[in-house]
Amino acid sequence: MTAQLSKKGEAWSARFSEPVSDLVKRYTASVFFDKRLAKFDIQGSLAHADMLAHQGIISAKDLEDIRRGMAQIESEIDAGKFEWLLDLEDVHLNIEKRLTELVGDAGKRLHTGRSRNDQVATDIRLYMRAAIDDITALLRGLQSALVDLAEKNADTILPGFTHMQVAQPVTFGHHMLAYVEMFGRDAERMADCRKRVNRLPLGSAALAGTTFPIDRMRVAQTLGFDDVCHNSLDAVSDRDFAIEFCAAAALVMTHISRMSEELVIWMSPRVGFIDIADRFCTGSSIMPQKKNPDVPELARGKTGRVNGHLVSLLTLMKGQPLAYNKDNQEDKEPLFDTVDTVTDTLRIFADMAQGITVKPNAMRAAALQGYATATDLADYLVKKGLPFRDAHEAVAHAVRSCDDRGCDLADLALEDLRKFSSLIGEDVYAVLTLEGSVAARNHVGGTAPQQVREAIARWRTLLG
Repeated sequence: MTAQLSKKGEAWSARFSEPVSDLVKRYTASVFFDKRLAKFDIQGSLAHADMLAHQGIISAKDLEDIRRGMAQIESEIDAGKFEWLLDLEDVHLNIEKRLTELVGDAGKRLHTGRSRNDQVATDIRLYMRAAIDDITALLRGLQSALVDLAEKNADTILPGFTHMQVAQPVTFGHHMLAYVEMFGRDAERMADCRKRVNRLPLGSAALAGTTFPIDRMRVAQTLGFDDVCHNSLDAVSDRDFAIEFCAAAALVMTHISRMSEELVIWMSPRVGFIDIADRFCTGSSIMPQKKNPDVPELARGKTGRVNGHLVSLLTLMKGQPLAYNKDNQEDKEPLFDTVDTVTDTLRIFADMAQGITVKPNAMRAAALQGYATATDLADYLVKKGLPFRDAHEAVAHAVRSCDDRGCDLADLALEDLRKFSSLIGEDVYAVLTLEGSVAARNHVGGTAPQQVREAIARWRTLLG
């Protein structure tokens, strides 16, 4: 892939006795999706040219011409005036051909000491680095929106669930902070992935390195890479970093999907815990009363799309021998779509979080169903000296009695409660209230309003 471009633009035409068929051109071309790499291709080429000139491989005049030509190409791309040609196959050959048209032989010398193999690997890493930085910022934006929502509802009580059954009362602020924690881990994974993305493959050439006296560390420093890839075979064929990113992205979308599921349930009139602003919902073509939570529903669906891209890349790489293979062209579309999907989803969810209206009365009414303070009564008995298993059994009998009567534990008279344990006194009612239940869990990680506010303060410091 290091040959000069022919008049037709192919980098290998002198080797073949007949032209590539139009069908094969369409089948093998990537220009109409990899053109989004253009600015990164230019960025990498300018760093490569700078190094070539510094090493005396090309002249200072060549470098000046290359910089001038690339500036014009970038301007043409930004203005939408650049002509992308299918015959030139990909973003790299399109830019190189145009550069040669603009500056002549200097454009032909640019590809000295490199291959499209290490060139595209560099472009993708530059693209991925920028995408990770954007996604990390969007994660922080969503976290901040959820922290704001949590702060407004630090005292708001709703039922916590296990097995989709009422378990114990929690605060809505605490519930929102659970998602803040999830997205915090997502940001950590993105940062960790970025470390392995940020290594320079350029200089590995096709697979074995180059005979020219290049300075790879100079290029790495110019482009802001932390290090170079230390094995040329691995450098041009590795797509671990893309798979790792897609795995991290799949977890982001999994957390989005879990949140979406709850938003959909909570917005249902049968639950009625929240309302979502109209701008994130749609109606029905036949039922005029409907207000459908389309955004969370669609995000839940798009999670499967991103999961599929992860599997696609894993499958793409599983049978490839060293080094570069044309299969790797298939890495870009799933990778690009993953970036687009995650980016758009995080942006819209940060906005939507600000448009959530909480309905405390509905949440409180639901928390009063299902004996949410039963565990508090058991803990109360333990503190009075009863072994936990005995306390658990006593409260189970009390719950069965309430079931028969159709009332809550807090509705039972003291003499009725004492039938289940003589240790129960008048102070029991303090632990049977929803407020008393959540306030009692006043430790790090607990749902008490005081702990929620301390957690909010911690996150505000972390998010800056």
